[in-house]
Parts: sequence; C-alpha cells; structure tokens
Amino acid sequence: MAEELKEDNTESDHWMQTKWRPAMGWMYMVVCSFDFVVAPIMWSVLQAISKGVVSTQWQPLTLQGAGLFHLAMGAVLGIAAFGRTQEKIAGTATNSIPETPTVSILNTLQTKPVPKAVLDPNDPPARNTRND
Repeated sequence: MAEELKEDNTESDHWMQTKWRPAMGWMYMVVCSFDFVVAPIMWSVLQAISKGVVSTQWQPLTLQGAGLFHLAMGAVLGIAAFGRTQEKIAGTATNSIPETPTVSILNTLQTKPVPKAVLDPNDPPARNTRND
C-alpha cells in the first residue's frame, strides 16, 4: 500500500518540483560561461571589427554590485545540496537509491601490531627544539 502511494505521489509531482536543483546548477553554469568566456571574446572581436583596436575590457555583469549574484547562487546551490543530502539520509528522496553496505578496504587489511619503542637508559633526554 505504501509503495502504491509513493508511486502515485511521484507521478503527480510537477517536473519543476523535481528538477529545480539541477536547473539552478545548469543556469548558473550557463550564466558564468557567458559572462566570463563568451562575452569577453565577443566584446573584443566586435571592437576589433568596428574600430580596428580593442580599447576597453569586458566588465563582467555578474561581478557588478559586489558579486552579489555569485553569493546568492552559492547560497541557493549550497542549501539545495544540503537539503538533498538530508533527504537522501532520511530516505525521503523521490529518486534515492537504497544504500548497500560497503566494505572498507581498511577493514579487510590485516595489520600487525606495532612494537613499542624500547628506550635505552643511556640515551639523552628528548629536548624541545622549537625554542619556545
């Protein structure tokens, strides 16, 4: 019964409700790619074609206003990633994959006990060499 309700609920979800996190990431990537790669190249090419010389540099639009756009997008994407992690941990994510137990390589290694250092009474005492 619970599986049927879960299936019915996922079918009725709007696409924007389930895809907004990746959409925000893709939008931020496109904006940054345009503002830092495409627009500076186009700006220089257009200046070179029209005046024959590149006289001014491109000023990134997203850095105007003290870079508030990047701070806001960092907050949105960071909180969204944190929320998604919490959903996966709680098992309430709509497309979460059930966790399978994993075996750590450290658990499978056979380690030998490390012998304790034997101190020779004739050794000089350790000194603090940091000049405190």
